[in-house]
Amino acid sequence: MNGDFPRILALLRKEKGISQKQASKDLGISQALLSHYEKGIRECGLAFLVRCADYYDVPCDYLLGRSADRSGATLTVEDIPDPELAAGKENVWNGGILPVLNKKLIFNSLNILFDLLAKGRNKALITEVSSFLMLAVYRMFRLIYESDPKNQQGLFALPPALSRGYVDAEMQLCEANAEAIVQGKGGLVPSLESPGEAVRLPLDTQTLSDHYPMYASSLLNLIRNAENRVLVSQKRH
Repeated sequence: MNGDFPRILALLRKEKGISQKQASKDLGISQALLSHYEKGIRECGLAFLVRCADYYDVPCDYLLGRSADRSGATLTVEDIPDPELAAGKENVWNGGILPVLNKKLIFNSLNILFDLLAKGRNKALITEVSSFLMLAVYRMFRLIYESDPKNQQGLFALPPALSRGYVDAEMQLCEANAEAIVQGKGGLVPSLESPGEAVRLPLDTQTLSDHYPMYASSLLNLIRNAENRVLVSQKRH
């Protein structure tokens, strides 16, 4: 089997709100054996895997961690909703103006960032920047998710004690790799065989406004807000 199966098996049972005793009875095995499966002490057979998939109404690929989607689907570009098309539907002011405002600032700024990355035509740089941002979102989502102790922690493979340190280290590595690639020192990045050329994208506020008339003000405001946050923090210390 694999390391994801025990975690997902336990997560599905807890999300369903049933005890280990009840689940083991329904699945036709002893509670002790189910406990061993959920802890990864023992590996189950194919027949039990299929039985679990039917019991929890999920595909085997999800149980095995091969798909992050409960439908078992493998995500493609076509499957991802277009945020611009969905913006009108999701920009509901349930929480007031602040979350909507900040979401727009970040979303519009990311539009510019990823357009610039596309113009740079450097896959390694796109990978490192994207990984950094994904890790940042992961970190903040996990913080919010764990605010309620009742939420099932099995959603995450990384234990809480390791998550913050490991994610922080990986974000620093992504930033260092991106910097090396931008400076044409890609040979410092383990995944790259050759340094490659430095990435050069001449920019100024006028260029940003001309090329991104809908988004430039959001980016400039995000820069100001971010630096104000840093400056205020520095004054406090």
